[in-house]
Order: sequence, then C-alpha cells, then structure tokens
Amino acid sequence: MSEENIRRLKEYVQESKSIVFFGGAGVSTESGIPDFRSTDGLYHQEWKYPPETILSHSFFVQNTEEFYRFYKKKMLCLDAQPNAAHKKLALLEQQGKLTAIVTQNIDGLHQLAGSKCVYELHGSVHRNYCQKCGKFYDAHYMLETEGVPRCECGGLIKPDVVLYEEGLDNRTIQGAVEAIAHAELLIIGGTSLAVYPAAGLIDYFTGKYLVVINRAATPRDSHADLLIQENIGEVLNGI
Repeated sequence: MSEENIRRLKEYVQESKSIVFFGGAGVSTESGIPDFRSTDGLYHQEWKYPPETILSHSFFVQNTEEFYRFYKKKMLCLDAQPNAAHKKLALLEQQGKLTAIVTQNIDGLHQLAGSKCVYELHGSVHRNYCQKCGKFYDAHYMLETEGVPRCECGGLIKPDVVLYEEGLDNRTIQGAVEAIAHAELLIIGGTSLAVYPAAGLIDYFTGKYLVVINRAATPRDSHADLLIQENIGEVLNGI
C-alpha cells in the first residue's frame, strides 16, 4: 500500500470539517458477507435464476418461497461482525469529523460498529414488516422461520429491503443528498458505482476533495483527487 496515498488521505481527513462516506458491498466483504454480484459457480449449481431476478419485486410476488430460500441463505449473514472500515468510520463520527454514511448495504454493520447517522439507500435486513397489519419482526425471526415468514395475523412478512423494480425511500434520498451536498470531503469506498439511482447521488457533491477507494475501476476514478485501489478496511485502518 502506498504510504504517499495514506499520507494524503490523512491530510484530507484532518483538514475537512465535514466528511461523508459513500459505500457499497466491498465494505462488508471483509466481514465475510459475499457480494452477490460477483456470481460464482455456486449460483449456477444451486439457483435456477440469477440473483438480480430473484431479488426483484415481481419475483418476490410470484415466487415467494424461492425468493425466501435464496434470501435466507445468501442475504441474512447475521453472524458477521464490523471490520476495520466500519470501526474507523464510527470513530470518525465520534470525533465530529464524519457527518454521515450513505450506504448501499443492507446488513446493518455500520450501526453495529457504533455509527449513528447512516442513510441506508437499499433498506435493511433488520427491519421486516407484515404487509397486512404492519407488525415489526427482526432478522432472526426471518432466518429461523421455516418456509415463507408469516405474521401471527396470517399476513406475509416482507423485508424492508429495496428490491429491483422498487423505488428508493424519498426521505432517505433527501437526507443522503443533503449530506453529500454539504460535505467538504467525500470518500467513495467499496463500490463499483454501477447501481442506479444510488450511484447518481454522487453528482450532488461540490466539495473540496473526492477520494475513491475501490479495488476495481469506477466511473468516478478520473474525477477523484485521490484514487486508491486497495481493500477499504486496510486503507481506512491506516489513517
């Protein structure tokens, strides 16, 4: 890892009074949560449909049992613990440097690490509601229930997760946009910026420094003041 890159990142962090972190699946892979986009042989062997199809609103409605078979096995990683990236971001918030985290992840690891201001663009596996009466259920209930999770009233329980074909929550978008628009330093980490409309929120940044930390190339690399193609946990732990 380049010491010069770490030195510059430290300088940006020290100089900035308002930092926003925009993250994706790469932040959680170091906690053992797989990125379902990086499809491997396992999917082809076990699942009849690609993950993008299974995690769609229409599939949830039409093939609910198959949806939950995939969801419970691949999306509910409840033993995962925050890694160095989650912990460093929580520390920066406690120090009054980080004003918000905007995440595409649904695992709740930022909150588990202690972060308070987290905009979950795609929802959370830890919030689940009966579609009939609105009763709340936690992720452990969803995981431990056999077959399709049902409420005690008989209604179908749906995760508060934004599926393909569904829109993002307006209040969450508004909060994320305001945070990004007022940031002096925006750190993009662990995301290929391929999922829209989430990735489009970066357009609201007009601050001083843009940092991109991602192992693979992103559409924003050429706009970055600092580009680091390393593991996000290792980089943030270095500051």
